[in-house]
Amino acid sequence: MYRKIGILGGMSPESTTTYYEHITRSYTARFGDFGYPEILIYSVRFQQFVQWQKQGRWTEAALAMADALERLRLAGADFGLIATNTMHIVFEEVQAATRMPLLSIMDATAQAIRAAGLQVVGMLGTVFTMREKFFREALERWGIEMLAPASDDQARVNSIIYQELCRAEIRPESRRECVGIIEKLRTAGAQGLVLGCTELPLLLSRHDSPLPLFDTTLLHAERALEYAIEPGSYC
Repeated sequence: MYRKIGILGGMSPESTTTYYEHITRSYTARFGDFGYPEILIYSVRFQQFVQWQKQGRWTEAALAMADALERLRLAGADFGLIATNTMHIVFEEVQAATRMPLLSIMDATAQAIRAAGLQVVGMLGTVFTMREKFFREALERWGIEMLAPASDDQARVNSIIYQELCRAEIRPESRRECVGIIEKLRTAGAQGLVLGCTELPLLLSRHDSPLPLFDTTLLHAERALEYAIEPGSYC
């Protein structure tokens, strides 16, 4: 048996389905059968987390996530994923409060950027991911510089994420706006672009961007699959 994957999802439901689909389909594409690892999903009430984010109540959010991950552990999960970039702002606090290992979306992304030989990347995500230090500092530990958009562009991207993508609304005009913001980051020196919100791949693909894209959702899901099936993982 492979390691069982526990996914803390629901933030938002669109990205949670992407994790599940990528892990299962990637396994089948690689091995030709349907023997993918068991996956347990705990889907939270997203509205509560949106309110905590707006109010800066990160401690409450961390405790709620730790509780959900402990429920996954008790249900049999061997390791966990927080299926959202923004809530990695309290990744260390959550890891300290749960008794199973968690795989970081930031480390999975940094590994891919390093493998591509890039040193400077732009970031699109929620305003928390673009503005706060947690993702920037995680990349810096890997020797990677992160460039964020100007504050007005950050506000627009944040609005697109919460008001459109989290509701599964895909608007061509929003795609054009984001492509324009990416071009500004390229002009500022970015060599690649991190899709630092698990909903952004719904709107942007490699065909839209003047820069190579690093899809944090897929990179995180792929790392989870690798960890679940790696030699020595059999239970």
